[in-house]
Amino acid sequence: MIRILLADDHALVRRGVRLILDGEPDLRVVAEAGDGAEAIELLRGGVEADLAVLDVAMPRMTGLQATRELTRRFPGLRVLILTMHDNEQYLFEALKAGAAGYVLKTLADRDLIAACRAAMRGEPFLYPGTVGTLIGTYLERARAGRSDGVLTPREEEILKLVAEGHSSKEIAGLLVISVKTVERHRANILAKLGMKDRLELLRYAIRVGLIEP
Repeated sequence: MIRILLADDHALVRRGVRLILDGEPDLRVVAEAGDGAEAIELLRGGVEADLAVLDVAMPRMTGLQATRELTRRFPGLRVLILTMHDNEQYLFEALKAGAAGYVLKTLADRDLIAACRAAMRGEPFLYPGTVGTLIGTYLERARAGRSDGVLTPREEEILKLVAEGHSSKEIAGLLVISVKTVERHRANILAKLGMKDRLELLRYAIRVGLIEP
């Protein structure tokens, strides 16, 4: 029996996904969470799961942020990203975060069960058409000699708060760090991403699933 932790901030979506999963003899949803932070709290509190199925865009902590934290804290846990977004940036970020698969909600009734079983066999699952996207993007970047700047977890945390409209002073208070430290992180984020202002950061944060549009 594959024990599944399901995280999505929409109760109706969770109900529908649970019906799909619990309809299989070898799959069972053992816990539900409304965001990534709650998913981590449940596992730390003793919930035993083999697989986490996470939405991308959730409040407090996104599915991508939770994936990084879950794979670090629980090395034996497999993670699947379930999303509405047919977006190559989300896909790359999910794989980079350690997800075992990427499933579109619009195709969940067709792909989710196979993705769960593939993840538990240690095999990656990507929806049809993804391989072409991966190869095409890799070749394009290789020809251009480009490499994307990788943000640290702290920089990503600050980027999310900046995109949500918080001032440097508010961010400093929330993270218990100095305003000067926030400004330094902010400058590093802009430099790494090759961006100039908050509007560009907002667009990037939406594109990679840190916040919802």
